[in-house]
Amino acid sequence: MKNMGKMLKQAQKLQADMMKVQAELAERTVEASAGGGVIKAVANGKQQLVSLSISPEAVDPDDVEMLQDLVLAVVNDALARAQEMVSGEMGKLTGGMNIPGLM
Repeated sequence: MKNMGKMLKQAQKLQADMMKVQAELAERTVEASAGGGVIKAVANGKQQLVSLSISPEAVDPDDVEMLQDLVLAVVNDALARAQEMVSGEMGKLTGGMNIPGLM
């Protein structure tokens, strides 16, 4: 029974630590760029796009499809980087254990 109490306290501490890290990650951002830097996207640890910038030279009215492709690429890259950031930080807490529903 003594071990159960110890395990419960460890689980509660892990949960509190995870909530703290999640709050910190929500404030951290990652940036991705495409097209040689003419398009940039910034995502946060909540995996939300927080900014998107497109330089005027990226806009070619005769090639809207290329602009769309670049925007998709940069947004997907930014979100993937945000996921990697979150996974890395959470992995530090969990010792690499994959906890369902955590990430």
